[in-house]
Amino acid sequence: MTEMDYLDGNAAAGLLSEVFSVDVTSARGKCAHCGDVSVIAQAHLYTDDHGMVLRCRICGDVIARASERAGRLCLDLRGLDWLELEV
Repeated sequence: MTEMDYLDGNAAAGLLSEVFSVDVTSARGKCAHCGDVSVIAQAHLYTDDHGMVLRCRICGDVIARASERAGRLCLDLRGLDWLELEV
């Protein structure tokens, strides 16, 4: 993929709103690889038929993955040290 193949993290709002009752795109998270702290909306989102991948805006490492399988949402957040949601 090239630099222009991604969307910003705001495009993840629809799928993530099925799990979280708050706007996750305005949540702050810390990249487990480089330590960058930013809102999810600033991440680079890559999508295909298998789901979506959010990558750090600074280092490009994967911070989150999401996919739907058999009516279930599979969410992998291991690329984040933490995620801070406003309640």
